[in-house]
Amino acid sequence: MISTNSKELLEMPIHDFIIPAEKVAHVQIGNNAEHALLVLTKTGYSSIPVLDPSYRFHGLISIRMIMDSVLGLERIEYENLEVSNVTEIMDRDIATLNINDNFKRALDLVINHAFLCVIDDEGTFVGIMTRRVILKQLKKYVYQPKS
Repeated sequence: MISTNSKELLEMPIHDFIIPAEKVAHVQIGNNAEHALLVLTKTGYSSIPVLDPSYRFHGLISIRMIMDSVLGLERIEYENLEVSNVTEIMDRDIATLNINDNFKRALDLVINHAFLCVIDDEGTFVGIMTRRVILKQLKKYVYQPKS
């Protein structure tokens, strides 16, 4: 049986827990793999969103994806970094949250992801919701004294 506090948490809207898009490192669709690798390396993130000029979300790109794209049979083909576009490398099959989703949906999805991209009804990137934020909220409710 789910307690009242737990139900309250699970039904809570996610909008208060989102890191806004303006604070999230990303790359644009037209960028090459070299630029994406630089952004990933400088920020220290494992993956970042790929957006179009209208800020619509298209997928994620990671260092692993970029490195896989330049690994040849006998050597690393660094010259491919400059000519490969992020759209050729990125993962488009990404679990996302809608800005109107509740905490339960975020909790269900975050099990397999370090962060979740949040979009609105038009597909515009709103921000991310991290596993850390979700776990902090869960901890707050789990350790809350019973009334």
